[in-house]
Amino acid sequence: MTATLCTGAPEPATDRTVIGEYLSLPLFRTLSGVLAGHPYLKVVVDRAENTWHLLDTQAHPFHVNYIATRVLGMELAELDAELDAFNASVYMDPERRFLLGVLSLHTDEDAEGRERTFLVLETTEADTMNGELLEYFYEFVRVRVDGRLPVLLKPANHGQEEELAAISELRVPRILSHELFGSRVRTALNVGEATGRLRYFRTSEEYTAAAAQLGWADIVAMPCLPDDVPRAAGFVNTAPITPLSHTNVLASGWGIPNAIVRDLDQLVEKDDLNGAWVRYRVSEEEITLDRLEQEPELRAPAWHQQRIRLEPPKVEDAPVLSLHRLRAADRDRYGTKAANLGELHHVLDSRTADLTAFYGRPRPPREDLYGHLATRLGLTGPSAAELRSRAADFVAATVGAPEGVALPFVLQQHFLASSPAIQQGIGKLKMALELDAVDVLDSLCLQLQQLIRQTPVPEAIVRQIGQAFPTAPTPDRRLVVRSSSNAEDLPGFSAAGVYDSVTTVHGTDQLLDAVRQVWASLVSPRSVRLRHQVGISLDDTYMGVIIQEYVPASFGGVLVTCNPTRRGDFRNVYLNCTPGSPEQVVDGSVLPQQYLYNVVEGGGRTVALGSWGKGLPAATRARLADLSLTGRLLQSHFSEPDVDVPLDIEWLMTEQGDFRLVQIRPYAL
Repeated sequence: MTATLCTGAPEPATDRTVIGEYLSLPLFRTLSGVLAGHPYLKVVVDRAENTWHLLDTQAHPFHVNYIATRVLGMELAELDAELDAFNASVYMDPERRFLLGVLSLHTDEDAEGRERTFLVLETTEADTMNGELLEYFYEFVRVRVDGRLPVLLKPANHGQEEELAAISELRVPRILSHELFGSRVRTALNVGEATGRLRYFRTSEEYTAAAAQLGWADIVAMPCLPDDVPRAAGFVNTAPITPLSHTNVLASGWGIPNAIVRDLDQLVEKDDLNGAWVRYRVSEEEITLDRLEQEPELRAPAWHQQRIRLEPPKVEDAPVLSLHRLRAADRDRYGTKAANLGELHHVLDSRTADLTAFYGRPRPPREDLYGHLATRLGLTGPSAAELRSRAADFVAATVGAPEGVALPFVLQQHFLASSPAIQQGIGKLKMALELDAVDVLDSLCLQLQQLIRQTPVPEAIVRQIGQAFPTAPTPDRRLVVRSSSNAEDLPGFSAAGVYDSVTTVHGTDQLLDAVRQVWASLVSPRSVRLRHQVGISLDDTYMGVIIQEYVPASFGGVLVTCNPTRRGDFRNVYLNCTPGSPEQVVDGSVLPQQYLYNVVEGGGRTVALGSWGKGLPAATRARLADLSLTGRLLQSHFSEPDVDVPLDIEWLMTEQGDFRLVQIRPYAL
């Protein structure tokens, strides 16, 4: 829970705000609101008057409105006109008069298993309080709160954590964000509402046995959903996962609710929910599963009528090209992934793209955020041209694009046409799709995949692939082979995790095997079913291939240029990482570290430590802040014409400490 850096609607007439009173638990409950399941109360400390204001949450949703209008006598229009300067005076000025924070109420168990109630004091993530101010703020609040209630200070960002490191915990007891929320029972991943039948699987074996019977009206619950989970009404995870796992990217793209519900066992037992019809609601504030007394009359979901339109692919002869020679417009010949990586090369090399457009959007009452961007880039009062130039230089200095080659669609077409057996298999599959013969669909897909993997690659295609490399692939040279289809990263159809990539390839034979495996993934049972559900014809679907040199990574991960669990948050970029390859993050095999970075006012905070159990050094976190800002700047170019559409970026840090972006695509909202 953090204070909000914006203005809001005029306050209601009823106002129970108190000034200068000691805070008891009954008074707290009288004034508090509820956010993410926890009661909370806004606090303003006035250092000049040596008093504090306990705000009625219903009457005063924003600290700055209250201070400006009720304490300083300003009009809201006057505040709006100088909002950024006013925010700086209360959140960043080391000599500030007002200290703003939130008190939230929490419960846990003590060593003897008894319930313990305690308060947590924190500021907004953009607040730059130094150690002296943090200690003053804590002590001021502590002596005015009922002594029977423990009060802990939660640093709101990495800067505050570092400031507090020099202060004894005996003087300022504290709790870190990941400690407070790491054991949270329920966590929203993708907001939404669904009515369906709850299918709860406690093990992967239980799921596998029933997977073929799952349908669009089911809400699938299990500790960790597999990447090949079918399209359903909703997902429930009973163990922690990252918001950027493949299954949550799918949930976001499909517009279905998804959450972590660690107490599902108790809910199922209490209300006999397994197999029952339920109404499942996921919001930022609350997650509920309510049993319905009778089976509802369900309409087929909107996606049953949804039809995804593909741009006509171009399959005339096209050469194998280095990635740096591609541009975004080449997606209809080489696929979306390859084209986006080519466009990234162009952006970094030419430095001519406008990477500031996101900051130029009005964020009422602000006309734009250019001033904030200038501060992030170390500029004072730059012209528009200077700001664009600095942004381009910053991005080029922060990240690099991968080297590699792209195989066009036409190579796949020539390969498929070279085998009468493959053509016959494709014909059978098309007929089954036309007749909606779902009972034979999977077996036809598997037979066709096997044919594709076993059919020799024509010598002409082998030569084209080989000529793209200065030297032939050798057993001691590791390559990575990735899919690049025209049927992915589309509005309403992300296909995250649907097509294959092969990350360990040595020598020519393994390279050809990997290329055929990627081609074959276009006709996997799951990919065919998902495309068929949204009206994407097999005739219109093609697969390009990216071949890259393997780059050893010290760690890597995924970032999205938004806050996945708070869609209205335009400030923060979400980033996760783990040692080694980003694939470990997206496939859910490890729990990554998770961070939020504010790319408007600055600052970052740790959300979870994941499987590591140990935080990153301050210098590394600062590098991740630069990476997060880079992601936001790239959004201005890659999301045109709507620069508010966030990006999903896979990245790695090389053993030399350089950032490399290995994939850029729209993040499904």
